[in-house]
Amino acid sequence: MSLLLLACTVVPAFAQKPRARDLGVPFEGTPGALNAITDVDGVEVGHATVVRGAGPVVIGEGPVRTGVTAVWPRGREEPDPVYAAWFTLNGDGEMTGTTWVRDSGIMEGPVMITNTLSVGVVHHAVIRWGVAKGVERGAGPWLAALPVVGETWDGTLNDIRGQHVTEDDALAAMEAARGGPVAEGNVGGGTGMICHRFKGGIGTSSRVVRVDGQRYTVGVLVQCNYGSRELFRVAGVPVGREIADLMPERPGGEQFDGEADRDGSIIVVVATDAPVLPHQLERMARRVSLGLARNGSIASNGSGDIFVAFSTANREAASERATAADARVLANGRLNPLFTGTVEATEEAIINALVAAETMTGANDVTVHALPHGRLREVLRKYNRLEG
Repeated sequence: MSLLLLACTVVPAFAQKPRARDLGVPFEGTPGALNAITDVDGVEVGHATVVRGAGPVVIGEGPVRTGVTAVWPRGREEPDPVYAAWFTLNGDGEMTGTTWVRDSGIMEGPVMITNTLSVGVVHHAVIRWGVAKGVERGAGPWLAALPVVGETWDGTLNDIRGQHVTEDDALAAMEAARGGPVAEGNVGGGTGMICHRFKGGIGTSSRVVRVDGQRYTVGVLVQCNYGSRELFRVAGVPVGREIADLMPERPGGEQFDGEADRDGSIIVVVATDAPVLPHQLERMARRVSLGLARNGSIASNGSGDIFVAFSTANREAASERATAADARVLANGRLNPLFTGTVEATEEAIINALVAAETMTGANDVTVHALPHGRLREVLRKYNRLEG
């Protein structure tokens, strides 16, 4: 049996694969130019993907199907913090740094996403990066205390107990971050993830909204690893019931009923350029739940459904260097378009992740199948929901 020997691939911000809209999936709302979180000016995304080995798991040796994703609110070279908030729909998961986000309403540095047992090493890497940058700029420690690191479980396809993500992998994802199109599917932290028992991973989408004639953008990035097949819906269509086969399986077609039955989790990052304060960002983060529900999530007991939202508006207003700062703020009564954009972009980002993901065979030769594009189109056509 041949071995996969791709130790760590740094994935730049590009996307060539078909996306959900290319397949005729109907979505509401108007996306930005890239239909990605990077439509919010300044946001950068980077991935490091770690894939090697095949066959039975030997803890500490592999097979490895994992990685790290970094989302920078203002780009990796911009130290200005942002207003931020977080919300947990179901708490069987982890996102570090959120106690200070909740208390202060600000966030410094990137949002990092990886697998469950690699949170510590990624957290350490962000501190290492921040200390180095602080010394480099002669400004003392910067970005060194409370990194925001989220996780989902990839232990079906990956030797997760071997903890193969390294500090260098996390640093590579941070340094690879760019604006522009975002790679989706089996990349970065999403490499080994499963969603509705199809191959899951990283997905993104955006919406352009108008508030009193002013144009704003809402962008969403997901690492999706949640959900049952039976409840899975696309554009309101019960796709999971219509495509009930192609379950995770062992060699020979035997259905795999081990860790693939875990409830799973999802991390969602919401970005906007609208001038909103932390309490308003928390309200936006809550609306992610409605986008998940459209695709069939019930936030199962064992699912870690954790969301963080930030605004790139009001430069310097969140800086602790200032003794006072003026901030422009939308009135609460004007937030509905941002809520709508959050729901719609979340829904589409998840389907984009599933469409981009490719069939993967990983630990113990378990295979998780990709959502079949042709059959998805057939099901949408059957319910008169296919566009184009």
